[in-house]
Amino acid sequence: MKGSLWLAWRQQRALIVCAVLVLATAAVIAVASRSGMVSSVDSGLFDHCEIGPLYCTGADGMPLRLDVGPLQVLGALNIALPVLLGMFWGAPLLGRDRELGTSRMVLAQGISRAQWFAGRFALAALGTTAVSGLLALLFSWWRQPAADRSYGVFWYETVALSGSGPRTVAAALFGLSVGTLAGLLVRRVMSAMALTLLVTAAMTALVEWSHKARLLVPAHSYISAGSQPKPDMGDKWSTGHYGLITASGRRDDVMNCPFPSGRELRECMAQHGYVARFYEANPVSDYWTFQWLDTAVLGGLAVVLIAVTVLLLRRRI
Repeated sequence: MKGSLWLAWRQQRALIVCAVLVLATAAVIAVASRSGMVSSVDSGLFDHCEIGPLYCTGADGMPLRLDVGPLQVLGALNIALPVLLGMFWGAPLLGRDRELGTSRMVLAQGISRAQWFAGRFALAALGTTAVSGLLALLFSWWRQPAADRSYGVFWYETVALSGSGPRTVAAALFGLSVGTLAGLLVRRVMSAMALTLLVTAAMTALVEWSHKARLLVPAHSYISAGSQPKPDMGDKWSTGHYGLITASGRRDDVMNCPFPSGRELRECMAQHGYVARFYEANPVSDYWTFQWLDTAVLGGLAVVLIAVTVLLLRRRI
């Protein structure tokens, strides 16, 4: 290891050590917590619980839940990675040398701008990919004993949908790219960190809103003829939109006939001309649709930001 890559390692090794410590700590907690979850499930305490969002209760009438608190903390950490990596790894990547004025001294040693940037960004991107990828895999492995159960964590919960899978890596690289560009554009590192916080937090909030609004992944309609029982919700992600359908296909709110079943429901449906019932939800298979769309959007934005950074290098340094 020599030249620009050696210099990048010297400047980033403290961050890499911190990342390794975070991974090791998370792994130790995950192994211990998952072991307890498996033991609880194997005890038979939850054998009577069915798949679905409704709470499963014990003999005392209280909801039965596994201890998924630490797992949810890891999911929240994974969601926050773009902000953290962008602020503390991306923003100083170019910004520190710009603020201190050492970038020109480095470039005077016969290292081109392209080499200087490529060495440090490649190392940062490799570290970001490794950290985010391993944390996402750790979350998925840890969640498995309690996946999509009333006593565990469903696939559509924010910590699972946005805290696991390939979109976690794409989001982390997006955060790193935002921080890198901010460090190039803003002379002060603290200002670059503040700008990175604003942009990455806003993007994270926008993506979460798009999930809940089903902006890119529309919900499916599940229809049952007449007053027949509706298809089981199971592990689907409901939009909360239930209703009734007329012979002409018009859809009305469920409160027009607020009866779950029985004679009252049949009489009400006949009176209003309703011939079927429906609800809207996303099936568990849509998890991967959400994942790959997020990955494409966030990964594509990361590529664009890095391209802009490369184009601006000559003017800013």
